[in-house]
Amino acid sequence: MTYEAETESTTLLIGSQVVARTLARLGATHCFGVVGSGNFEVTNELVATGVQYFAARHEGGAVTMADAHSRMSDVPALVSVHQGCGLTNTATGLGEAAKSRTPLILLAAEPAQGDVHSNFTIDQDALAVSVGAMPHRLHRADTVLTDVLRAWYQAVVDRQSVVLSMPLNVQSSPAVTAADVDESVDRMLEQLTRAPIVPSSIESLLAELDRAQRPVFIVGRGGRQAGEAIAELAELTGALLATSAVAKGLFNNVRHQSQAFNLGISGGFSSPNTAELIRNADLVVSFGCALNDWTTRQGRLLGEDARIVQIDVDPNAPGRYRTINLALIGDAGATAQAAQKGWIVKHGGTPRSGYRSDEARASIAIGDWRQQSVNQRDTSGTGVEPRALTLRLDEILPSERIVSVDSGNFMGYPAQFLGVPDEKGLCFTQAFQSIGLGLATAIGAALAQPGRLPVLGTGDGGFHMAIADLETAVRLRLPLVCIVYNDAAYSAEVHHFGSQAGTPPMDAVTFERTDIARIARGFGAEAITVTEISSLSAVADWLASKPTCPLIIDAQISSDGGAWWLQEAFSNH
Repeated sequence: MTYEAETESTTLLIGSQVVARTLARLGATHCFGVVGSGNFEVTNELVATGVQYFAARHEGGAVTMADAHSRMSDVPALVSVHQGCGLTNTATGLGEAAKSRTPLILLAAEPAQGDVHSNFTIDQDALAVSVGAMPHRLHRADTVLTDVLRAWYQAVVDRQSVVLSMPLNVQSSPAVTAADVDESVDRMLEQLTRAPIVPSSIESLLAELDRAQRPVFIVGRGGRQAGEAIAELAELTGALLATSAVAKGLFNNVRHQSQAFNLGISGGFSSPNTAELIRNADLVVSFGCALNDWTTRQGRLLGEDARIVQIDVDPNAPGRYRTINLALIGDAGATAQAAQKGWIVKHGGTPRSGYRSDEARASIAIGDWRQQSVNQRDTSGTGVEPRALTLRLDEILPSERIVSVDSGNFMGYPAQFLGVPDEKGLCFTQAFQSIGLGLATAIGAALAQPGRLPVLGTGDGGFHMAIADLETAVRLRLPLVCIVYNDAAYSAEVHHFGSQAGTPPMDAVTFERTDIARIARGFGAEAITVTEISSLSAVADWLASKPTCPLIIDAQISSDGGAWWLQEAFSNH
């Protein structure tokens, strides 16, 4: 189909053209997918409207790339897949996106209405619901435009991952004119331009801050654009600052006074000193943070006498995971700014000391995991020590980076010991706790932040699971540093079940070591095998070459005896 006659008010676009034009006009810029017969036309129509299309090697990789791109660009990405099996292949990545409330739209072709005997027929709406995504569909040719607008609205305003099923007969039917699309999109864009939500009363928050002697602010994904405002409120009220893992780096660039009272990540990755400071707080204020089991260590990071305030734009978020004392519905930044103004009216602009004592400052300084001593090599001589490996790479790699982390026993090393420049420096897809999402996450994040060096931390299990899309990274000429923490095992299970009485057999979760570097070279990547820290000099050489392909680091690591950050998670598995 072409757009030659679009200026004529009577020329009708077919359904696939309406979908493409509407989404492009709403602001979609990137689409990831695997093309089959059912989504061939709509994908080409998207490209014709200016949307960039990135072909993945697996639909699961495509949706995870879109998830990561949306998180790191704040623009909803699109996914395009074939009907039936194309959609089922997205299930795990879609579940991760949905649980993380990532705004994206998955365009799923569907057999023509009434074609119940098609091999591709499944209940696509039920599949979407089963993993937490929101099902939408093109109902008829005359509703296509409103169907697409409704899907976009839910993705953007409600922060949902949406599956838009597109029956083949509706895709090919004449629908509305280009002028109809443009007029409706303009109205929608006006609706989406809204003032930030401020809680109806800020006095209750000020009262909680007034009473508190040891306040701690924990900021999640919902507060990533409000770092400066939250830091200024913390300075006024004497609060310590912390983030969930997905907001790591948020306070890296705030004024020096707050830097000294930045606890870093709250939760399983917290150092003992950080955990103790949070546990001793008498008030915890959450800004756009779910306060889930990871961030609070199943609630054990929250002291028994601590009062809990939860601020979120989602009315259903407060109290979902923890019993709280006060819920405020509002934007994190707008709420922090309103609280600043109210505090200054009551107390003036002179900061109080609160929890910002010399003792707290010293505890934070010496308690940083990165400051702890580490052996360069495990005493057993079985491989490179993973923390030493990560710290050395942190020194070698440029600081302007975007780090992505797969799931597994290793994940605390890149998450904790690879520094990031700001809140757009870490992409952490852990809501579903699935291994194998890391490589696609790194590709999507790299495309969202093209001025940064993409770095991935993954395990050997997750890398093997995702390896098809290594070809995607090679084809896209991404200078991706992929650190494979390789111990030839599903180590979380090895350490958890291996510590039980009787030591059950580990054959199901241990494997023969594969030559990951050699496999990676077969895909067209560069690769090195690392058993000694000194081998990492090759990384500096690769960086100096102005690379245009991935570097796979097959890091044959020693056992860590079971990562500390998974101890409590497994206690409730």
